[in-house]
Amino acid sequence: MITAIPSPEQAVWYLGPFPLRAYALCILAGIVVALLWTGRRLDARGARPDAVWDIAIWVVPLGIVGGRLYHVLTTPGPYFGPGGHPVDALKIWHGGLGIWGAVALGALGGWIGCRQTGTSFRDLGTAIAPALPVAQAIGRWGNWFNNELYGAPTTAPWGLEVHQWDAARGQAVRDAAGNAVVLGTYHPTFLYESLWCLLVAGMLLLLERRLRPAPGQLFGAYLMLYTLGRGVIETLRIDEAQMVLGLRLNVWTSLAVFALGAALWWWWRRPRESVTGDRTRVSPAVH
Repeated sequence: MITAIPSPEQAVWYLGPFPLRAYALCILAGIVVALLWTGRRLDARGARPDAVWDIAIWVVPLGIVGGRLYHVLTTPGPYFGPGGHPVDALKIWHGGLGIWGAVALGALGGWIGCRQTGTSFRDLGTAIAPALPVAQAIGRWGNWFNNELYGAPTTAPWGLEVHQWDAARGQAVRDAAGNAVVLGTYHPTFLYESLWCLLVAGMLLLLERRLRPAPGQLFGAYLMLYTLGRGVIETLRIDEAQMVLGLRLNVWTSLAVFALGAALWWWWRRPRESVTGDRTRVSPAVH
């Protein structure tokens, strides 16, 4: 009988001298799935064929840089605190991408890409809205491989068995007998968020089908729905974080992003003129 969810004892494999890191593979898989689905939805909205790949040239690199910057700035201790190593801020393969930095700079990249391809930025927001949480759901499993982002100790049957981790080597610390050292059993907050993200994607598709929101509104809905769950899950985590007025910084960020999502939902509630000057058409719900 399984009494806890096991965690991997290794997250890096070598093909000769080249490391193959599970965290990077999960992030990459999420990006590929999101781009393929976004491309299909964007094409159905009259975008130039394969425009998503030209837009991705800007979105993906800026999104990764933004995600890392947000993580380092909001969790500076391991890099710039006592005993920290600033160079580790560059070691993205050890884990640590802040979704809000990724969304912020990724959105800037999307705007640049849309300008260059003649694509409506609001159509891009609609197309990518359900794909983003699916990408996040896949990417969160990189945290499972790295034995990170877990909550308080628990005896629940869905608790996560976590190992003492050697981030430099990408594997669990082992005792004298060669067995992986287990720290304990904790709430699998990475799993909670992964499941929430899939639920958000489903709710967005249902919202799109039932309400037919105006172009761009679905992205505002994504921001609101995701932050509802993220704010709660954030309170369960016990990893190091900046605290503001007794709450983790990411909780305050979730509140601010929820407000931004509500503002976008209201601001984009009416049809608009696209970047090409054509009147907005009612786009079909594409899944």
